[in-house]
Amino acid sequence: MTAIDPNIPNSGADGEVELPNVLDDNVVIEYGPERGSRTGLTMGGDARLRSNTIIYGGSTIGRGLTTGHNVIVREECDLGEDVSIWSNTVIDYGTTIGDRVKIHSNCYVAQFTVIEDDAFLAPGVTIANDLYPGDDDSADVMAGPHIGAGAQIGAGVTLLPYVKIGAGALIGSGAVVTRDVPPGMVAIGNPARVTKAVADLAPIASRADVRPPDADSTNDQTDPTQ
Repeated sequence: MTAIDPNIPNSGADGEVELPNVLDDNVVIEYGPERGSRTGLTMGGDARLRSNTIIYGGSTIGRGLTTGHNVIVREECDLGEDVSIWSNTVIDYGTTIGDRVKIHSNCYVAQFTVIEDDAFLAPGVTIANDLYPGDDDSADVMAGPHIGAGAQIGAGVTLLPYVKIGAGALIGSGAVVTRDVPPGMVAIGNPARVTKAVADLAPIASRADVRPPDADSTNDQTDPTQ
C-alpha cells in the first residue's frame, strides 16, 4: 500500500509543478537526529520511498529520490536529483551525493563521503572513513572516499578513507582500494592495483563467457530424474 504524504513539498523552483511524493506504509520522514543539525528536511517532489525507509531531518534532498526497503539516510546529507538507493543500504551523516547516482542493495556509505554525478555502487559496497577506529585523534579527521563522476564500483568492494576514485574509473568486484585510482582506469584485487584503462577493456560482444539472459541452455541440462 502506498500513500501521498501532503507534508512533503511537490512544487519545484519558480513554481514548476512536480509529481507528488509516493510513500509506502512505515516510511519515516524527518526522523529527529540526536547529534548535529536538527533543522528541518528540505526535499524535492517526485520521490518514491518504499517501506521502512527512514530519512533523518537536517538534510537537503533533490527531486526524484527512489529508495528500496529498509533504507536509512542520516542527517546533514546533501543529495542531488534522481538518486536511487536500494534495499538495506545506509547513507551515514555528512555525505554528499550528486545527481543520478545509483547505490545498490546492502551498501554502507560512511560519513563525509563524496559521490559525484552518475556514479554507481554495486551490491555490498562498504565505505570506510576512520584511519584508526576508536582513536580520538582519528575521529577528528574522519573522511570517506571521493568517488568521481561516472565511476563504477563493483560488487563487494571496500573503499578505505581518503581514497580518490577518478571520474569514469572501474573497480572490480571484491577489490580493497587503499590508494587513489586515476580517472578512466580499471583497478582490481586486494590491495587493488591499476591494470588497464577502461577504454582498453574487451568489448562485450567479443567475450566468450557472455551468456545472454534468454540463451537456450536446455541442451546442456542433465535429466534431473537420472
